[in-house]
Amino acid sequence: MPKPSKHVFVCTQSRPPGHPRGSCGQQGSTAVFQTFMQQFDQGQLYGQFALTGSGCLGTCDFGPTVLVYPEGVMYTKVKPEDVPVIIEQHLKGGEPVESLLAPAAVWS
Repeated sequence: MPKPSKHVFVCTQSRPPGHPRGSCGQQGSTAVFQTFMQQFDQGQLYGQFALTGSGCLGTCDFGPTVLVYPEGVMYTKVKPEDVPVIIEQHLKGGEPVESLLAPAAVWS
């Protein structure tokens, strides 16, 4: 298996309805993850990039969240239609998608 240049983590955490923190799963992260999988399959991106569904990334109020390493770039409120932009602009082009970046406060 070739070493991927970037690794994408999509929070797929689901909590019970009414949980005070909510969850990315309740906010549509499954559709975001599935869109990444479809785009990776269609573009034959596995091997160049890695994709993993993850547990909680800690930013439940801003979900669905996507984290890209090695840069440590976090995207918030990601929708399925944002996935192609993240792939083209960030994964392939090396430029984070400014409009989807997590607020600086999530890192403090």
